[in-house]
Amino acid sequence: MGNTTPPASLRSQPESQAAAACARPRDIAGLDYDRDLADPGQYPFTRGIHPEMYRARPWTMRQYAGYATAEASNRRYRYLLQAGQTGLSIAFDLPTQIGLDSDAPLAAGEVGKVGVAIASREDMRLLLHDLPLARISSAMTINATAAILLAFYIAEAHRQGMDPALLSGTVQNDILKEYIARGTYIYPLRPALRLVTDIIEYTQRELPRWNSISISGYHMREAGCTAAQELAFTLANGQVYVEAVLARGLEIDQFAPRLSFFFNAHNHLFEEAAKFRAARRIWARLLREKYHARDPRSWKLRFHTQTAGSTLTAQQPLVNVTRTAYQALAAVLGGTQSLHTNSHDEALGLPTPEAAQLALRTQQVLAHETGVTDSADPLAGSYYVESLTSRLERETEEYFTQIGARGGMLRAIETGWVQSQIQNAAWRQQQALESEQAIVVGVNRYQASHETPASAWRVDPAQEANQIARLRDFRARRDAARAAEALARLASAARGTDNLLPPILAAVECDCTLGEIAGVLKSEWGEY
Repeated sequence: MGNTTPPASLRSQPESQAAAACARPRDIAGLDYDRDLADPGQYPFTRGIHPEMYRARPWTMRQYAGYATAEASNRRYRYLLQAGQTGLSIAFDLPTQIGLDSDAPLAAGEVGKVGVAIASREDMRLLLHDLPLARISSAMTINATAAILLAFYIAEAHRQGMDPALLSGTVQNDILKEYIARGTYIYPLRPALRLVTDIIEYTQRELPRWNSISISGYHMREAGCTAAQELAFTLANGQVYVEAVLARGLEIDQFAPRLSFFFNAHNHLFEEAAKFRAARRIWARLLREKYHARDPRSWKLRFHTQTAGSTLTAQQPLVNVTRTAYQALAAVLGGTQSLHTNSHDEALGLPTPEAAQLALRTQQVLAHETGVTDSADPLAGSYYVESLTSRLERETEEYFTQIGARGGMLRAIETGWVQSQIQNAAWRQQQALESEQAIVVGVNRYQASHETPASAWRVDPAQEANQIARLRDFRARRDAARAAEALARLASAARGTDNLLPPILAAVECDCTLGEIAGVLKSEWGEY
């Protein structure tokens, strides 16, 4: 990736001398420096979770990708890795996300359309063919079927003769935001939360380098919530997960260091950077003061960022390059650990290879040509940013109070209160757009008089037939009796209280498909 270190003139100086902006702002916005800010790498981590931040190493460039079949997606991953991407981020199609095999009647027309179709461990083998699992981390955006996809990934490590304990990556595994904003749920909320907890418990024991969950505000922001709502609802969901695992009997410091988060980078540059700073400070205080974690790693909020897909426009789509660049800058100024930059053509369809490469180049220019990596905290000392950070923290705490008054986050979700808050915020945004109180370039102002129609990239319909044929051949070749026995054992386990990852992994090793495994759980628990 070329030189990732700061110029020698900066590297030779302590961080506090590397840039004037990093001087200790002891009188900023009424804050107590040691309690509210501290140096980068020190509690409460407002200024970053590492002392040197990007001066030591840049963020992981993890472009979200996947479409059609495992082979096609494997080619895209190779393309992006050759272009300098430093981590995988796997997008799954809708049937995979909601527990349907590719040949299920309800999957017709959706196979491979918004992600890759993965219905068996053979699909996972083809997806990861010749990719260096020991050297790269993989993020899988999957929730309701997260346990099954993680089992496919572990099975492939076994097949390659690799110790799964050496695997590094993340499984999103955040089911609560599915009920709030995204919709790819399968089971009722309570048994679904059991699966989340099972994954956290299993990875703590068996996959020490794996992030057990990526608690996501991204999709709630895409649905229309404000920056403060994104913070509040995400961190409230995080507390539900923490308390569920504590109830399972684990100690907080056993699992908290491997919790991770996923945020949106929206258009307001300074508010977004402040949002990330506030998130770290709030989470650090929660983990230390409310949950009594003692390991400093438990206090650190680590997060991935994706630029805002909802801000991309079909009108004048090349302008999206500019939007994405500013959003990426906000994420970096806010101290993200990894980043996906959207492609400019995503308002029209799946990204073309050229658009995906340009999105990656946006990150690379930011890392190597702008100087933002020369200081651990370029925004330190800004009255405006610290004021925004404190404001977002106050607003988040106010939402916590409202959630508590409604019986906690689970009840607030079940009664629809959280959803209504997001819907109202989205409506206010739409009103502002229609009244031109908010300006979107090319949409309600600065329209082009003669706009050239943009072409959209589409998945070849023949890919669906190829995927279905391979899946049916896979079923025909397996030991059907052995697969049926594994599914029966899983059904029995689902009726009990033991961790479900071992029987799910056993079913995968017996060549059960994703739809079969999800179907067994559906038959035991019902559907939401």
